[in-house]
Amino acid sequence: MSRRLAFALAITAVLSPGLAFALAHPPAPRLHPRDVSPLPTYVRTVEPALVSLEVTASPEAASSARLGTRRSATGVLFDERGYAVTVSYALLDAVSVEAKTRDGRSVIARVVGLDLETGLGVVQLQEAGPWRSARLGQSRDVAAGALTGTVGVDSDNDLVWVTSALRSVRRFSASWEYMLDRGLLVAPSTASWSGNAVVNDRGEVIGIASLRLGEAPYLNMAIPVESLAAVKDELIAAGRVVSRRPRPWIGLYTSTEQGGVIVEGFASAGPARTSELREGDRIVRVNGVAVRSQEEFYEQLWLARAGDVIQLGVRREDGVRVIPVPSIDRYRLYRPLGN
Repeated sequence: MSRRLAFALAITAVLSPGLAFALAHPPAPRLHPRDVSPLPTYVRTVEPALVSLEVTASPEAASSARLGTRRSATGVLFDERGYAVTVSYALLDAVSVEAKTRDGRSVIARVVGLDLETGLGVVQLQEAGPWRSARLGQSRDVAAGALTGTVGVDSDNDLVWVTSALRSVRRFSASWEYMLDRGLLVAPSTASWSGNAVVNDRGEVIGIASLRLGEAPYLNMAIPVESLAAVKDELIAAGRVVSRRPRPWIGLYTSTEQGGVIVEGFASAGPARTSELREGDRIVRVNGVAVRSQEEFYEQLWLARAGDVIQLGVRREDGVRVIPVPSIDRYRLYRPLGN
């Protein structure tokens, strides 16, 4: 070896010790592609905390007429004691809940709490933990356009997931006396969506998918994870959120059409069903206050207390008439098992 080459190698070793080490030791062998999981990191991060929930509801229950007696949803474990969050509509009138873990085990679960205002429910797996739980993030840290993932399991306990993006964050209202101040709209939707975890790029849960909207490839409306974080201890301890005043519920299905609120139907267990309201009625006032949209209707309705008689101003062909409708506390209809 010439002196010039030896000197160059010595200088390289001094200035780049890592390179000198590499010259002395061969690189570590790389994994074969067949040994590398094809799933994105965010899917692998949240998957162990997912369970498939199979719910059986009472056939005589009011909710079974619309939702059926057999329901499937994803549950997301958020506590090592076996507490998992899902959508509340899957748990209404449940008489049994079976959870299937990612390794194929079947575990009996019980409903411990419902939050009908946000649309979330909590079950607990009835086997000793500790259970591996998901990391909860912050939906408020994610802006429209951000990369997200939607991950869940279907009724066969097969993993379903899609790389999605947050389209928007906005107020969301639905026909069944339901409204969120912040709904997360993500696209595209998964084929099976109820209770799926919506995660950020680190695999932290930022929302729970509740609905599929629009046309193919569809949107998912997800409930922000903060809705769970704020009340999970109350749901576990009391079965409902006791620190929040119960909303009056009258059991109406409505829509907004041409600047008005239209009555589309009645819940079978709701007090509005036996009132003088009719399908097609246009609601223009609630307790004397004018309303022009579903959102304004809910805002005025929920200023009252559960049990109050709600005075609805209804426009028909012969003018506006006031129809009294008694309200109830809806939690008296849907008591979680064991509460």
